[in-house]
Amino acid sequence: MTTEEAARVRPGQPAERDERDEQEGRDEREGRGGQEYDVFARLCPSRDVFAELADKWSMLILMSLLGCGPQRFSELQRGVGGVSRKMLTQSLRNLERSGLVLRTVFPETPPRVVYDLLPLGRELAELLAPVGRWAEHRAGRMVVAREEFDAAHGED
Repeated sequence: MTTEEAARVRPGQPAERDERDEQEGRDEREGRGGQEYDVFARLCPSRDVFAELADKWSMLILMSLLGCGPQRFSELQRGVGGVSRKMLTQSLRNLERSGLVLRTVFPETPPRVVYDLLPLGRELAELLAPVGRWAEHRAGRMVVAREEFDAAHGED
């Protein structure tokens, strides 16, 4: 089952594909040779993409660029609290490599480097933003649930 199917299936109901969704999404879901991507398949390249994007720094970087617009490295590092220079560099490079972030070097002395979202990155960041807001609004409940769980199971 693909993530698209999983998102549409309700417990107790069979998975159905909307014909319009099938037509519109086929090109995006297919790789070279017409093979469909399936994030649940162990060796599917979409799983690697999913895992890379699920990295907390990547998500936060994308959301920061969406919320604040183009930023320099130091601005991103301040905005994404707790990220080290090494992890920010690595995450930005991966996002740039994946076609999500654009790195622009301005020919000045010293050179000025600015990071911005590409259309694909903007699309993803717009999907992530509600997840970030959900986390902010529900963090208190989850902290309480964790404390209760730990107390019930004797964990520190």
